[in-house]
Amino acid sequence: MPPRTTDSTPERRDDDRVPSTGPEPETAGEREGGAAAGAGAGSGKGGDGASGARPAEPGTGHTAPTPSPAGENGDEGGERGEDGDDTDQRIAAMRRAADGGRRWRALHLAGCAVLLAVAVTGGAVAVGGGQDGGTGVDAVSAAGALSPGDLARGDLDAGIASLQKHLRAQPRDFGGWSTLGVAYVEQARTKGDPSRYPQAERALRRSLDLEPGNDQALAGQAALAAARHDFPGALSHADRALKQNPYNERALCTRIDALVELGRYDDAAKAADTADDRRPGVPVFTRYAYVHELRGDVRTARSVLERALGSASAPADVAYVATSLGQLAWNQGEYKTALGHYARALAADDAYLPALEGRARAQAASGDRAAAVTGLEQVVARFPLPGPLVALGELYEDRGADGDRAKAGDQYALVDAWTALARAGGANTDLETALAAADHGDKEEALRSARAEWDRRHSVHTADALAWALHVNGRDEEALPYARRATATGYRNAVFLYHRGVIERATGDERGARTHLKAALDLNPGFSPLGAREARTALKDLEGNR
Repeated sequence: MPPRTTDSTPERRDDDRVPSTGPEPETAGEREGGAAAGAGAGSGKGGDGASGARPAEPGTGHTAPTPSPAGENGDEGGERGEDGDDTDQRIAAMRRAADGGRRWRALHLAGCAVLLAVAVTGGAVAVGGGQDGGTGVDAVSAAGALSPGDLARGDLDAGIASLQKHLRAQPRDFGGWSTLGVAYVEQARTKGDPSRYPQAERALRRSLDLEPGNDQALAGQAALAAARHDFPGALSHADRALKQNPYNERALCTRIDALVELGRYDDAAKAADTADDRRPGVPVFTRYAYVHELRGDVRTARSVLERALGSASAPADVAYVATSLGQLAWNQGEYKTALGHYARALAADDAYLPALEGRARAQAASGDRAAAVTGLEQVVARFPLPGPLVALGELYEDRGADGDRAKAGDQYALVDAWTALARAGGANTDLETALAAADHGDKEEALRSARAEWDRRHSVHTADALAWALHVNGRDEEALPYARRATATGYRNAVFLYHRGVIERATGDERGARTHLKAALDLNPGFSPLGAREARTALKDLEGNR
């Protein structure tokens, strides 16, 4: 995350503010998935396929973990393997869990055992002899530790290596431990490696043990809770941090994210105004834009993002905001515009995962399926997250060549494997499970997961997931109120409109079905390789019955 100032400085600079149309946006924090959350675990918005999250926060680094620091006491020894080895090991384990395509359910338990072992060892590896690798992030602050801003502007992994080295020499630096905890959250989120979450938890707890109530660690705990999809916990930790320091940027941003994911959109808008007043900057503007998009105000969302992009100078900021613009354009069916934004993002950072995934989706929607398949294959080869895995599986199914059905099954199996790994890292994966399993897995499990998530939070994304899970289980009358709720805010999402139209058709409301299926295809005719095809077929049948 690239704050304009450090987390703890109650400083506002007029040159940070971008002229906006209306109330100006709000501040920084990690978004996992969902409207907040990106998870990037992302989502209908191009994160991990889970909850409508915007792209990963800028400046988070794109290389895999370096030697990881210690557990709770900071005295464990040992070294972690090389970057590529670590990532390849994790992905290899996931792919072993998925091996066999059609047999993926039978292999689930064995795969989970492998993943749990990976997660446990990943969380237990201690501070080793990390090297900076010549990346240049080795300067420390006056207190000795890298600040969150230093990490954001440089290479995340090299910054972590420097922090580890510093903390071996100064193990009572509570600020260093809090920064390290946040860095682990970033590694987990940007790498799709939830085994980092227990390490983050231990580092943040160590910071609070050394300095009870320090706002940096409390804000880090908020970011960690949000990354694990514990949004009530994220809100609670953020509020505690803001009591200590009302200007803590990460806490301000995580508070917005949590309110969005809990479906408290009016409160989220107020939180965005507050954060913008205290700590304006690129992360605030993107959140402000997303709150407006959720209310159907695409014009304001686009205007704010364009102004934010005009003010962005760091490559990480450019990649982040351009990708947000690409996702907004794709959601409106403006594929050429979306591809232009993704090209700008990748010119700034050619390894930026949300832009690579977004470009592949836009290519698929534009009819360039070969490029889309190639692009998504490259994405999931290194970062097998639920969103791109499902998208790639559906492209295989739609292509229908020899062996494509088995290839699609492999992708859906990897979603199941990722879910097991995420749960082992303490993350809540019910929304991801519901979304993937409803169309490509155990329908009863989809409904159980969707209900569990709805009990926790009432966002438009959970409403849509529960509606669709009820539908695939033949409970359309029960599904319809949730489908209506998913579209009630004015959020222009073709998947939501498609789901509502299908459910209305199943309940006998042919007029409503025609309206919403047509709206889905008018808005974004390439919203899904399989869903768009089914929407066109259903609409044709309905028109024939008139």
